[in-house]
Amino acid sequence: MTSNQKGIAFACLTAFFWGFLAIALKVAVQKVEPQTIVWFRFVVAFSVLSVWQLVHKPQSLKILVRPPLLLIFAAIALSWNYLGFMLGIHYTSPSNAQLVIQTGPILLALAGVIFFKERLRLQQLFGFVLAIAGFLLFYSQQIKLMIGQESQYNLGYLFTLSGAAAWSIYAVLQKKLVQSHAPAVLNLFLFGFPALVYLPFVDFAPLAQLEWVWWALLIFLGLNTLIAYSSLAVALRHTEANKVSIIILLNPIITFITMGIFSELQVSWIDAERFSVYSLLGAAIVFTGAVLVVKKKRKKTESPSSE
Repeated sequence: MTSNQKGIAFACLTAFFWGFLAIALKVAVQKVEPQTIVWFRFVVAFSVLSVWQLVHKPQSLKILVRPPLLLIFAAIALSWNYLGFMLGIHYTSPSNAQLVIQTGPILLALAGVIFFKERLRLQQLFGFVLAIAGFLLFYSQQIKLMIGQESQYNLGYLFTLSGAAAWSIYAVLQKKLVQSHAPAVLNLFLFGFPALVYLPFVDFAPLAQLEWVWWALLIFLGLNTLIAYSSLAVALRHTEANKVSIIILLNPIITFITMGIFSELQVSWIDAERFSVYSLLGAAIVFTGAVLVVKKKRKKTESPSSE
């Protein structure tokens, strides 16, 4: 397997886990406060990873004591990304939040032009315009369906947008950091820092009353964090930022399809999604525009095995 193929494989793994993440978060928030869920996700991920590193590479724990300055900023950005996305799901829905959070990969593609000297092409400019038009259409249609809940929807929309911006900052810094540090070593601090920061805001009372099914869901969310972000770090190390971005765009499609199935089945444990035909059209336009933004044309002289 070439380095490029490895990067693509790990990016696909990230997209798969993120595709079901929003749905699991929406279910979990029925019993646990958003900030507690975010804290628990980081605690589980950090605990598993730190034990692994302690056994196999104990010297890697030094990064917890003397982290690079860029890593601290990346951890701050990731901390807010988690909470912004969580609150976006809480105030809107899994599919709504998943669509809006896709501004993150789009911003990452822009960062690729600014920081990684990637060329901005006419196709990408058209993609930006298309994505913005799709977002406007989607938002205008969804707000009409939120009768009496407009303020709540707008709040969730803004929280998700802020989380997307924070993710793009994290991804840019991560792209730089993985050139000189192993992804697992970086994730030690990226998971440990937020776990410490969110600790004062955790409400432990509901956790003590949870049944085993809810504990299993919380543990899944924590492992989802570890697997998805570890895979993302590896993907960014082995292939270009825009390739990673375009693969990650698959995850909201997984969410939309799954939530559509749940809505048709009328399951009782999660609220059904509300979409109009124009809402879905807007979402499709956003996806198309985002793909055009992050898609990179292969050079004619480039062969698959040269990467």
